[in-house]
Amino acid sequence: MLAELCCERRPGFWRMLLVAVCMALLGCLRAQGLQGHISVVLLGATGDLAKKYLWQGLFQLYLEEAGKGHNFSFHGGALTATEQGQEAVTKILEALSCPKDVPPDRCAELKGQFQRLSRYHQLKTTEDYAALSKDIGALVQREGLWEAGRIFYFSVPPFAYADIARSVNGSCRPGPGAWLRVVLEKPFGHNHQSAQQLAADLGSFFHEEEMYRVDHYLGKQAVAQILPFRDQNRKALDGLWSRHHVERVEIVVKETVDAEGRTSFYEEYGVIRDMLQNHLTEILTLVAMELPFDVGSSEAVLRHKLQVFQALRGLRRGSAVLGQYQAYSEQVRRELHKPAGFLSLTPTFAGVLVHVDNPRWEGVPFLLMSGKALDERAGYVRVLLRNRACCVQSEARWAAEQSACLPRQVVFHIGHGALGGPAVLMSRNLFRPALPGGWEEAVGPPGLRLFGSPLSDFHVYRPVRAQDAYSVLISHIFHGRKDSFITTENLLASWAFWTPLLDSLAREAPRLYPGGADNGHLLDFEFSGGQLSFSVQQAEQLVPGPGPAPAPSDFQVLKATYRDGPLVTAWAEELIAKLAGDVEAAAVRAVRRSGQFHLALSGGSSPVALFQQLATGHYAFPWARTHLWLVDERCVPLWDPESNFQGLQTHLLQHVRVPHYNVHPMPVHRHRRLCAEEDRGAQAYAEDIAALVANSSFDLVLLGMGADGHTASLFPQSPAGLEGEPLVVLTESPSGPRRRMSLSLPLINRARRVAVLVMGRLKREITLLVSRVGHEPRKWPISGVQPASGQLVWYMDYEAFLG
Repeated sequence: MLAELCCERRPGFWRMLLVAVCMALLGCLRAQGLQGHISVVLLGATGDLAKKYLWQGLFQLYLEEAGKGHNFSFHGGALTATEQGQEAVTKILEALSCPKDVPPDRCAELKGQFQRLSRYHQLKTTEDYAALSKDIGALVQREGLWEAGRIFYFSVPPFAYADIARSVNGSCRPGPGAWLRVVLEKPFGHNHQSAQQLAADLGSFFHEEEMYRVDHYLGKQAVAQILPFRDQNRKALDGLWSRHHVERVEIVVKETVDAEGRTSFYEEYGVIRDMLQNHLTEILTLVAMELPFDVGSSEAVLRHKLQVFQALRGLRRGSAVLGQYQAYSEQVRRELHKPAGFLSLTPTFAGVLVHVDNPRWEGVPFLLMSGKALDERAGYVRVLLRNRACCVQSEARWAAEQSACLPRQVVFHIGHGALGGPAVLMSRNLFRPALPGGWEEAVGPPGLRLFGSPLSDFHVYRPVRAQDAYSVLISHIFHGRKDSFITTENLLASWAFWTPLLDSLAREAPRLYPGGADNGHLLDFEFSGGQLSFSVQQAEQLVPGPGPAPAPSDFQVLKATYRDGPLVTAWAEELIAKLAGDVEAAAVRAVRRSGQFHLALSGGSSPVALFQQLATGHYAFPWARTHLWLVDERCVPLWDPESNFQGLQTHLLQHVRVPHYNVHPMPVHRHRRLCAEEDRGAQAYAEDIAALVANSSFDLVLLGMGADGHTASLFPQSPAGLEGEPLVVLTESPSGPRRRMSLSLPLINRARRVAVLVMGRLKREITLLVSRVGHEPRKWPISGVQPASGQLVWYMDYEAFLG
């Protein structure tokens, strides 16, 4: 009656008055606890996801909420004709199950109620959506209710999103005062650009607060427990949850099944896009984020997750190892009708090393790993803490289960594996944790070992009642819990993080593995210096078989000679990684020998990649014992963008912890003048070197080579610095800024080791020329680099060496 009265048309003043009275009455009804009508529209209602999970999740929502004053209707939609679609939906509904504690008679009654509230609609055109909206309005009016909101669940391929969104927005939105929630399933794009386009398309139809992007791993009980667990144990755990105590974090999902039957999807996405970019990255943010004061605040949680994305260090090709089970290419050839010689490069296994560059997690490795055709089906998040204890007595005398020398770890067991389901485990030698309601302490199978310890060494907690991930998320959608879903901002931040790695790996040949238990140790990997590598080396295929031509990464670092000195040559990225490793090794040796490491660095563009590699990938580098010197400097203020010191500061110094008194910029700016002879800046620098560097002999000098054969700031046809007593000299460059300060050749040649880095195709001509000349430093200053008692090593990328 009320609905009919409210919907009648009245002209002028009376109509306005009636609307005001209706709104007041509706407000009274809401205040009295009548919750209103909610329409749930499941698009793709006869698809696999709907059959397996979504209808069951909607039934669970009905069981939980129908008794609280809510009124529901459920609408399945698809392209199938109405009669066939209704028949398919009826079969799905008949197979629904109730929780174990619901008696069979009561279950049959509840299923009957749900089936009467559910109907199928063919939804192909805008007119179909308009008719659905009209049906919902008539139902609400007939029941004498007010409409609370509508949920549209898009269980359809992403290419259909835009057309459906246009129809929903234009023809099927609820009226004023009712909310709209649109639920979207992955994949949300293929890379950053496609994700931006999809987000823009959806954003033209829906507001951000109306969109709920599903990552079903966020509904898995152990994953959903990460933040509540951290919050419940905030006081005891917060101090441990940092780089000071955490050795590493492992986020792992292993599958025994392969991709057979899904190769069309897998060829487009692969394991990184399918698992790591979304599921495992979302879990990483839950582990790494700063805990908000109120973890129940969706806004605060989402804001803190975004801060994690902003702190992620960029990935490089060396950040990942890839594998592919051996039968995959044959499956692709068969299912996608590829030619007999086709070999896929799509990875079915990946391990990726991630770092979070913030004060809490600096230097802690986060290892993300997932793959198909592995030895077991299991998923877990393992936070392994450092163990600084040293127990004097033998292990037999350690306090059972609680010795400080036993491994210390916190594990969120996502499912399957030896435990068979979700669980939270904490080492007993930490503390007894508190868990929110719905979890209870449990005892596992006797004799079971997990992560190197018997299960008895852990406090083990399991959920009182198992819940499917989709049931959890559908409940959160109904209650508007946005923190369990992916916002546009977080989605694009994730793709911005992963896309450069995906691009760099596009032509990378994955390691083949047989699958299952036969994999042995073939996929084991280790990390060092910010890079991942397989632990077991595999013989390289020297003569490639059919398929794509070998990519640059198929070739390894080559060692030869150049100007009678050792030559290291590789593609640029591998070359920089090799040089960085050699610099670190030289530093370690020097510190062991004398307690300090004196490193002189050139300016220019070539060393920038090296600086970045040292800054982000070498955590064992003895920076506290390192003195940094400049090989040369332009006569500009140190804050000038042209300054070599400014480049060193930007790309290296601000990222590592070198004591400020160990950094020695060249004194080109003295007494408000630049490189004035009378200011004796060169002499002052030479005196500092003589005072601090034993025998004025640097442990390592890094040089470059210009296209004219110059090195440091020692130029052809200029005698300054090529010979004589001065250790540091002022020189003139043929290009601006012309005035320079440089170490002299005699000083450079005192070094224990000199490394010359030459990169880029533009250096090919001078590389060839210098290989043929003798000792002619006045024509080619680089030819005068000949350490008296040290070693000269050349580092050239293939473009400089081969052209």
